[in-house]
Amino acid sequence: METQKLQDLLRSHMDHLPTKARRVVEYLLTNMREAAFVSIGDVANRLEVSKAQLVRVARVLGFKGYADLKEALKEAVLEQVNPAARLNRVIHDENDLPIKIHQMEHANLDDTWNQLSQDKIALFCDLVKKVDNIYCTGWGISSMVAESLFSRFREMALNGFLMKRGSMTLIEQARGIKKEDMIIACDLPGYAIQVTESVERAKQNGATVVTITDSPAAPICRFADLSFYVSDNSPTFGSSLIGPIFLVHVLTSILSISLGEQAKEALEDQARCLHDERIYHPVFGLRY
Repeated sequence: METQKLQDLLRSHMDHLPTKARRVVEYLLTNMREAAFVSIGDVANRLEVSKAQLVRVARVLGFKGYADLKEALKEAVLEQVNPAARLNRVIHDENDLPIKIHQMEHANLDDTWNQLSQDKIALFCDLVKKVDNIYCTGWGISSMVAESLFSRFREMALNGFLMKRGSMTLIEQARGIKKEDMIIACDLPGYAIQVTESVERAKQNGATVVTITDSPAAPICRFADLSFYVSDNSPTFGSSLIGPIFLVHVLTSILSISLGEQAKEALEDQARCLHDERIYHPVFGLRY
């Protein structure tokens, strides 16, 4: 079922449901991705309702049972991350597309910011300062976020390493991650099995795990010591990177302040590269 049709169906029943049932529908509307991939038991526990209550709500909505409702949720979520389906929806609205993108990216920034907390940022900084090495990984478009993190860590003279597909799989690379290390994994929909397996292997080795994704339902979150959530909605391609890159910018900027003199010296050393005329044209400004 298309996302908009499913959302309209859920909303159309909101005013006619008793309190518990309405709470279920509200959850489905606001946590569609999570509800699509967790078990009926997990949803029941989260909402403090019975499984029978979830089945009844599904039937009120016109489904044979909760399994059929969950399948509709999955279809809606997969449509959201399918670039071809997204393009097909907007192909006749090309004049309005720049406006839609502008509005959606503002929403991505706001939503990503609203899911951040000072406590999480402080914990991130404390964890980074305790580990020996920081491994950054992702798959597909998520690897761009991982590379951005890796670049920032290197600029601050931290032992950052980028895990990418190459002569070795991600899980082969993860075997060398130790308990004194950290792995930061970015995984936006669709979730990559190799990323999940490499994170699981690093966790088994005792490493600290930090995740960046769009939902607590993402498979990598099962192994996380700390999770950050971003909004990545896009009217065309599967995921927007505006929210995730904004998160990276915020986290690493605050980390640089937290590192104090160590980061200051590293960035001063980095700035010397700007005067190397084999690399940069100084006449156009010296900003790294």
